[in-house]
Amino acid sequence: MTPYILVLYYSRQGSTRELAMHIARGIEQVEGIEAKVRTVPAVSANTEQTEPVVPAEGATYCTLEELELCSGLALGSPTRFGNMAAPMKYFLDSTSSLWLSGALSGKPASVFTSSNSLHGGQESTLLTMMLPLLHHGMLIAGTPFTEEALSRTKSGGTPYGPSHHAEEGVQSLSADEISLCHYQGKRLAKLALKLTQ
Repeated sequence: MTPYILVLYYSRQGSTRELAMHIARGIEQVEGIEAKVRTVPAVSANTEQTEPVVPAEGATYCTLEELELCSGLALGSPTRFGNMAAPMKYFLDSTSSLWLSGALSGKPASVFTSSNSLHGGQESTLLTMMLPLLHHGMLIAGTPFTEEALSRTKSGGTPYGPSHHAEEGVQSLSADEISLCHYQGKRLAKLALKLTQ
């Protein structure tokens, strides 16, 4: 089986999904590894509401087995009050069996986010998304300043991982944000291949 990086995201308005797709394109530029793009279902305060087994559009829902078998993980969520969105946290809270078995230990991971305001808590979101991954023993791969787009970006992008500022009326990623996503995907893929040799 070809090794793969799991690009796992939650997105409401589409910006985080767009980040995920560009990270996947970066992964696919590295020979010998694939990108597997997955999402998580929404959660609701109405405990009787359920999501369909297959989403109406976009990526299919992630299974614990897909997470367990990945060679690396790119985890993305919109920023919600400086933290990841509840659906992503809910999914991560269901991974204790993988934690108990150590299934993710030693695998590389990165995080990405999008927010509607420039100072909406992107960096704290990225940092808090890293915490469960560190508990799983994953190796966090940020975005170093050796990547030139990180120093010149006027929109999203952090050393903690790719980000997007989806200000009102401007939903598309900037050229620098796209470049940082491609870079991060390639970096994660190359690390995964080195770690599996």
